Amino acid sequence: MTDRPVWTADEALEQLYAAHWRQLVRLSVLLVRDQGVAEEVTQDAFVAVHARWSRLRDPDLALAYLRQAVVNRSRSALRHRAVVERHAARRTPPLIEAGADQAALATDRRSAVLDALRRLPQRQREVLALRYYLELSEAEIADALGISRGAVKSHASRGAAALRLLLQGDL
Repeated sequence: MTDRPVWTADEALEQLYAAHWRQLVRLSVLLVRDQGVAEEVTQDAFVAVHARWSRLRDPDLALAYLRQAVVNRSRSALRHRAVVERHAARRTPPLIEAGADQAALATDRRSAVLDALRRLPQRQREVLALRYYLELSEAEIADALGISRGAVKSHASRGAAALRLLLQGDL
């Protein structure tokens, strides 16, 4: 038995939101590369956890559940984006990104890393984001993604090697 007070869903989510909102949004940004979508994904994850709070077996695992919900919802957003892009009118010209005249070297490097990260397979991208951005352990990553620790190691190793190769000419 713990001496920790039992929180209502509102109280618990308020605490989780205050402590982890930005971190979870950044995780989603790394996966979907869109701040607005990432905020939406994260907000939806908080709403889902709130709705299921009474069914949560261990409230101490709420943060892990939130992380998994953010990753899963980010995947859904990417699938949705792919469907929209496939069905977009072919006559629509591609959007041109802002010129590099305002971008500093650090911004270029960050962009190159994010572009390279985006070109990795989905699972490798997720593992690297959880490992190096959120600094999660292999066990925590395995729980968040629903894979074995060995698979986490494999995806991290292969993803880091592929990222190095992709970045050799860019940086």
